[in-house]
Amino acid sequence: MREGRAPDELRPLEIVTGFIEQAHGSVLISFGKTRVLCTATIDEGVPRWLAGKGRGWLTAEYGMLPGSTGVRTPREASSGKQKGRTVEIQRLIGRSLRAAYDMAALGERTVWLDCDVLQADGGTRTAAVSGAWVALALAAERLGLPSPADLVAGVSVGIVDGQALLDLDYAEDAAAEVDMNVVMTGGGRLIEVQATAEQTPFTRAGLDELIDLAAAGIARIVDRQRQAAATAAR
Repeated sequence: MREGRAPDELRPLEIVTGFIEQAHGSVLISFGKTRVLCTATIDEGVPRWLAGKGRGWLTAEYGMLPGSTGVRTPREASSGKQKGRTVEIQRLIGRSLRAAYDMAALGERTVWLDCDVLQADGGTRTAAVSGAWVALALAAERLGLPSPADLVAGVSVGIVDGQALLDLDYAEDAAAEVDMNVVMTGGGRLIEVQATAEQTPFTRAGLDELIDLAAAGIARIVDRQRQAAATAAR
């Protein structure tokens, strides 16, 4: 199931910047077979409820392309409404990136983070968070706006067959006794922890073990994010 990976090993991670020319910032991020296209677009103006307050806004949209899974995923627009999972993930991405960007420094502008799953093999939401940060950093650099105050990345962890594993693929996620998504800053502070006992309740010690495992993985993701942003800025 691990395809030769150690329990604490990430899947092959690739970050391709500038994947879309027209967007202010864009990145194709891949964790193994999971691939997510993330773009950042910054518009003048803010939602009506923020107008005149001198602060900006950052929001996200997330979607899975029809061919991203083994069975065609219908576009949600065809049903006239988004699924609860989609709304949840969009809010996660937005919350995560707002935690690292100064809305006052942004001014009355809106950042749109669009995350489209091209291929899904587990960990799409955490890949989207990690890729969206790079896209945001590139957009801010391109437009001469302040950089994010800290890095933000996410990764999945879980317990499969009694063992704690980092960066679950789809097969591992489907078999997990415990499934967790962790989002942290580059400085190691927690932004969000989503944990569920899918089959077997877990202990506080087990929770700490999973968070430590996620933290170690996120530290490696953050290094790659930093390298990708620095290389693109040259």
